[in-house]
Amino acid sequence: MASKALFAGLHVDVFSRLSEGSRTVESLAQQSSIPVNRMRILLNALYAVGLVTYDDGQYTNSPGSESFLSKSSKYDFGDYLRYQIDRQMYGRLEQLNDSMDGNLDGADVPSYAHWMSDPEAALLYSESQHAGSLGPGLTLARIVNLSEAHSLLDVGGGTGAMTIRLCEANPELTATIIDFPNVAEIGWRFLSDAGLVDRVRYIPGNAIRVAWPTHQDSILMSYLFSGVPGECIPELIERAFDCLAPGGQYLVHDFMVHEDDAGPELAALWQLQHMAFTPDARSVSPGWLRRQMTGCGFEEIAVSEMIPGMTRLVQAVKPN
Repeated sequence: MASKALFAGLHVDVFSRLSEGSRTVESLAQQSSIPVNRMRILLNALYAVGLVTYDDGQYTNSPGSESFLSKSSKYDFGDYLRYQIDRQMYGRLEQLNDSMDGNLDGADVPSYAHWMSDPEAALLYSESQHAGSLGPGLTLARIVNLSEAHSLLDVGGGTGAMTIRLCEANPELTATIIDFPNVAEIGWRFLSDAGLVDRVRYIPGNAIRVAWPTHQDSILMSYLFSGVPGECIPELIERAFDCLAPGGQYLVHDFMVHEDDAGPELAALWQLQHMAFTPDARSVSPGWLRRQMTGCGFEEIAVSEMIPGMTRLVQAVKPN
């Protein structure tokens, strides 16, 4: 119910309106063309879950809502929540029980590959994912030093939000993105808008099956491991090692739980959500990834937080 309260607030643009200043129930109802009783019930729920504050008859965004849910915010990912999570992923949680029991049928979505084969589903998913990844992409560009890198391979890179941020921060960097054909078609528009069509190319296809370019200075896998069967992850790590040039950097960004599986809460919940349409997914932790990377020969493995309480970045280097 708390999630639906958030989605409803985004639907009537409450957080963007409150970003302009504190409002009464009546003012928000009038601006949104929503009856006062409905707006009051919604605001009560948003206040109860900490998304807005209330004082002397006026509602105001909480700090988190102001930073991430207002359209005027630099780090806004409201469209990601409103479209991809509310309209697509939230509904797919209805198949979670069947996913756990192994009883998915023809009406269900058993994998990302199946999902992204539908052009309309790919469009809605990709556009909202792009909106949600631009902010974390800025964080990634600050954390990672690619000043000496000339080539980047973004495996499962979607519409290129992370690649765009890394290329903006590193003018000498060129990139290759691997993702499903329907996603690649959408991604070209974002790359064109970013002025990067001369520096970025796509390899349309399933990243698990297509050939990868070799001698790469850096390889990125963002949100990939949570969307593939767990048995594929060691192979993806090995392929990254083989396709990196000596001294190349390997970057893995994803939802990760603690080694003892005791949270963090948001990472654990996101992993559960992905299991609804990736039944053979694995619960990934930084420690487990470190052991897999070490076994392949990677060195200088470091872990840092990306989205607080939700995602982490694991960096590694292929030795010279």
